[in-house]
Amino acid sequence: MSRFFLNIRSFTSLIRIQNLAFIVFTQYFFYFFVLIPIYKDNPGSIVLGLNGLHWLVLASVLIAGGGYIINDYFDLNIDRINKPQKLVVDRFISRRWAMFLHLILSFAGILISAYIAYLLNNLLLLVFNMMSVFLLFVYSSTFKKKLLTGNVIIAALSAWVIMVLFVAMCQWNPGTWVPEWTTQLHQVYKIALVYSAFAFIVSLIREVVKDMEDEEGDKKNGCKTMPIVWGIKSTKVFIGVWILVLFGLLIVFIFNLIIAGWLLGVLYIIFVLLPFLFRIYMSFSKALIKKEYSQISREVKIFMLSGIFSMLIYYFYQ
Repeated sequence: MSRFFLNIRSFTSLIRIQNLAFIVFTQYFFYFFVLIPIYKDNPGSIVLGLNGLHWLVLASVLIAGGGYIINDYFDLNIDRINKPQKLVVDRFISRRWAMFLHLILSFAGILISAYIAYLLNNLLLLVFNMMSVFLLFVYSSTFKKKLLTGNVIIAALSAWVIMVLFVAMCQWNPGTWVPEWTTQLHQVYKIALVYSAFAFIVSLIREVVKDMEDEEGDKKNGCKTMPIVWGIKSTKVFIGVWILVLFGLLIVFIFNLIIAGWLLGVLYIIFVLLPFLFRIYMSFSKALIKKEYSQISREVKIFMLSGIFSMLIYYFYQ
């Protein structure tokens, strides 16, 4: 029995169960607190019903879970140096089983994506989810070791977690790839674009911070990540610039929310997001060792979660 629970624990660690829960949380939040309120006056025109949403979330989770497994499969030698205490592949689960589990989860995710694409008559959902599986594989096998390329891929896939809901709401004009634009769909697009951009930037920052955390193992295994190629000082400048971009965007949102009369949104940014982002910036500017970068990586993830919570404010004002 203890062996069974050990295997379950190893598997949940391998697929990053907390990160998968974050995906589930994000997609359900966007659906119920952004998408549904937008269509409250015309609920019959909602293309993605609740049943389709459940399948879409499941496909996202399976594809992401498969991606985490293949990442650990290719990162075995690096992880032996960077995080030996968290090693799962070749310790609790063999490499052969890891590859098998990756194929099973990824194939199941594509199969469900095909079902949703058929259900919604939306081939793009299948195309983009298949592309996600491919990108996760080439990221783990090749691009993770390249300068910036791997970081951008993961940031783009993080943005896709939200943008996929917009794509699922599209109905296409016959014989074209142009969606039938409605006032509601345009609103979904604008909000999805804002949160996707937010996810892209925050994820890019976190991925580069993780590269700084993993510099020792990456260097010994021939990786060409930003801290190795550019050095820590230049990498800190890169991240600092993106944090300043986030500061600027939040200030712009404050002015827009003041004009719209959304006082709660203004207060949330001023008293939650801006102080949190400032804390991250100050911690990062002083960080010197692996443990400190690891803490900052966790803080960035919580900051992203705080951004997702702002969807409740949108729901309040609709």
